[in-house]
Amino acid sequence: MASTFKYKSVTSEGGSVEGTFTAESKNEVIRMIRQKQQIPVKVEETKDKSKEVKDLNLFKQKVKTKDLTVFCKQFYTMLNAGMSLTSSLEVLMDQTENKTLKAVIEDLFTQVQKGDILSDAMKKHKKVFPPILLNMVEAGEMTGTLDDVLEKMSVHFEKENKINSKIKGAMIYPLILSIVAILVVIFLLVFIMPTFLTMFTSSGVQLPLPTRILLALSNVLTRFWYLFVIGISGIVVLLNRMLSTDDGKRAYDRLKFRIPIVKGSITKIVTARFTRTLSTLLTSGIPIISALEASANVTNNKVVSDGIEMVVDDIRKGVSLAVLFKKMNVFPPMMVSMVSIGEESGSLDDMLSKTADFYDEELEAAIQQMVSMLEPLMIVVMAVIIGFIVIAMMMPMFDMMQTIG
Repeated sequence: MASTFKYKSVTSEGGSVEGTFTAESKNEVIRMIRQKQQIPVKVEETKDKSKEVKDLNLFKQKVKTKDLTVFCKQFYTMLNAGMSLTSSLEVLMDQTENKTLKAVIEDLFTQVQKGDILSDAMKKHKKVFPPILLNMVEAGEMTGTLDDVLEKMSVHFEKENKINSKIKGAMIYPLILSIVAILVVIFLLVFIMPTFLTMFTSSGVQLPLPTRILLALSNVLTRFWYLFVIGISGIVVLLNRMLSTDDGKRAYDRLKFRIPIVKGSITKIVTARFTRTLSTLLTSGIPIISALEASANVTNNKVVSDGIEMVVDDIRKGVSLAVLFKKMNVFPPMMVSMVSIGEESGSLDDMLSKTADFYDEELEAAIQQMVSMLEPLMIVVMAVIIGFIVIAMMMPMFDMMQTIG
């Protein structure tokens, strides 16, 4: 099996030469050097970078959108400054902090040195590089505008990162509130209720129904807590398996569009991602069908992907995009109107870009509105649950006081 060897040799004029060569053995590399009338100084087999990446995947550091933003921005800067492709990759290897991405770039460097084109080398790492980046890099190589493509992708990923940050930031408070509510309920049932249980039992007072329900729940939770752990773990595993299937993902994505509190934010997120990606791809000369499919995949929503698949044949027949987007019944009317104007004026990519910018701004307000609705709703739910527990604990005490009186 052929391996890659790194060698160092000296020319007849005394100059030093370094390079890599793919061969079956070390002796074959030495023969190649001598055929060039050079003296071999050092020959060593390089490590299999692809294998290193596979090994790293066992406990790999995730490549985030922010990492891709920095990668594209730095890559663009070096290419635009006139550096060669291999030199740019070599610099990126040294300054990339993410270990997984660093190993992947090392593999890209090796593949490009062997003579592979960058897009083909990147396609071997589809788990790291999203389809939109692969398509854009391939288009950039074909048109000779790789540096411009990388600049567009850095802007694209930067905006994606901002959306992700907004969503995560908005969900932190509701998540903390939920965890606190669950912990409070468990504390009351496991540690407080057993204290009252002895007092209620010894008093001989007929316990009200809410108290009996609460005591039964406390008893089960205290004695058979492991069943709850197993049950919750089973539900989590079952949900993960369901969401890993197309049907499960489709049902979940469809549900998100129907929940009153979150559907507005979901629509804006999907629209912003879809229009921005489609604009970027069309500007770079990607065919309309490929651009639509890649844009649908970026939304990570099966409802959108299914909708695009349904209208692909109509697109080939020349049907207006605006008509087809309206038929999908996913995107808001304003987006459909902007697409229609773009088609009529011949500036579809520009209109899509403006639409994406508009929904980026709208998204922040939509997320704030969603959070402002979730917070009081969760507080009310917490108050009802904890209020029920407190009332159930206090009712027998009032009965005991009346009996004593």
